[in-house]
Amino acid sequence: MKYIHVDNQQALVLSQTVMPEIAVDECLIKVHAIGINRADLLQRAGKYPAPAGESSILGLEVSGEIIQCGEAVSANHLAKPWQVGDKVFALVAGGGYAQYVKVKAAQLFCLPEKFTFEQGAACAEVFLTAYQSLFSIAKLADKSRVLIHAGASGVGSAAIQLAKAKQCHVTVTVGNESKVQACLILGADAVINYQHSDFVSWSKTNVPSGYDVIIDVVSGEYLAKNINIAALDGHIVTLSMLGGRYCSQVDIAKLLAKRLTLSASTLRNRSDDYKAQLVKSFINDFYADLVNGRIKPIIDSVYPWQQVEQAHEKMAKNENVGKLVLLVS
Repeated sequence: MKYIHVDNQQALVLSQTVMPEIAVDECLIKVHAIGINRADLLQRAGKYPAPAGESSILGLEVSGEIIQCGEAVSANHLAKPWQVGDKVFALVAGGGYAQYVKVKAAQLFCLPEKFTFEQGAACAEVFLTAYQSLFSIAKLADKSRVLIHAGASGVGSAAIQLAKAKQCHVTVTVGNESKVQACLILGADAVINYQHSDFVSWSKTNVPSGYDVIIDVVSGEYLAKNINIAALDGHIVTLSMLGGRYCSQVDIAKLLAKRLTLSASTLRNRSDDYKAQLVKSFINDFYADLVNGRIKPIIDSVYPWQQVEQAHEKMAKNENVGKLVLLVS
């Protein structure tokens, strides 16, 4: 099969490798579309290797059709057996940048009837990451106050929609005016362009009681700022460190006084059982909303997979609003 290989110069080139062999609880998927994630750029640079035992090929989410089922594969979330020809989308721990990928059946989603493969490839990683952060970790309650950094990113756009589905007041930070408008259209109640306004000062004036949940992909010095504007018993969830791995000043007294919870999380290296339960919980809570369009994947651009370099470059420059998707020819 063809796949996208990272060569010795960290360039992305189409190459050939053997087909994956599935276990009894897995399905083999013919890939039609691939979702791009910032983790792909990190892995390409040698900073985020695949978990032990997983494919070293880039790619964390795909959309396509089943061409083979393992002997122990059970029924899907619609109480129907998975079958060859079923259209699906899925989270994978690696191997997505290829014509074929193996997936644990318990981590598959049925592709909604009205969805394109491109839309399917833009769902799994962002919605599961946002869902895990807001609900599994932060235990988000209805009508809470939420702050989401990088609101126009894939995870940010998913988190806005999930929080608004629970009638939360949602504030987001973004880096330009086009992203401001995009987040307002998604339902954000307030959008702060951090190039023009200090989000701490803005928040102290406009959300004086602080945020119950803060979702942060920036980290670095943002940690101290988040602590400053968190509410009593607030929860800060860190998902990435685009702003750096260290924070020079953390006020422990504020942590104690506000009874704050700090959590850090990744999804890729979670166990198969954890991911299966996360998929099941998301399906129970939000899959119907995905089918009927109350929540939806936000796609910035779709590229033929031969143009993967251009797609990676756009993500590296933070130019995308929502997901970047590769279409497999």
